[in-house]
Amino acid sequence: MKAKLNYITAAPDAFKAMMAISTYVQESGLEHNLLELVKTRASQINGCAFCIDMHVRDARAAGETEQRLQLLAAWRETELFTPRERAALAWTETLTNLDWREAETVFDFVRQYFTDEEMANLALSIGVINIWNRLNIAFGVTVAAQEIAA
Repeated sequence: MKAKLNYITAAPDAFKAMMAISTYVQESGLEHNLLELVKTRASQINGCAFCIDMHVRDARAAGETEQRLQLLAAWRETELFTPRERAALAWTETLTNLDWREAETVFDFVRQYFTDEEMANLALSIGVINIWNRLNIAFGVTVAAQEIAA
């Protein structure tokens, strides 16, 4: 399936700004594996196949295990994730779903494992992947069959 619109060429300055924010987050000091788990989990929630594929591949390349990737959607049901990762995943789900009923509790949980700067950068990372998900879904960016086979 061909994308409905190429948002990169349609709004190149916006794309450059998004890339700048994405680069900032990648260089913020948060662990690369943690960021890939967050991006993958948000993309699962949003149903963005393109981003799920990209970030699962990136996570594997960074040394993430198949078992953890397969169980990411059910992270609460396993002991495979560290307390810091669990806090980041809870924050990801809260900010992606905008579940304000649990926000206070999750905020306090996350604060146990992240500094103020890390919390801000983590929230920015979650916001950025949600924007990428929405752009790719809105404009029909999909994973090509040949990419899946690779």
